[in-house]
Amino acid sequence: MPMLQVSIMEGRTPEQKEELIKRLTATVTETLSVKPESVRVLIQEMPKTNWGIAGQSVAKRDGGK
Repeated sequence: MPMLQVSIMEGRTPEQKEELIKRLTATVTETLSVKPESVRVLIQEMPKTNWGIAGQSVAKRDGGK
């Protein structure tokens, strides 16, 4: 049973996350020749304060937005 874990920053819409799950499942199904029912996708949303780039949190880089 393939399981994918995806970490993304907060702020995506439910529709975007549904599309991500759909496309990841399709890719794994095609690549590994498995049934869609066996694919699991876990999305972990991270707050911008917990995501760092070049020594700063994204929240700070974005000016506190």
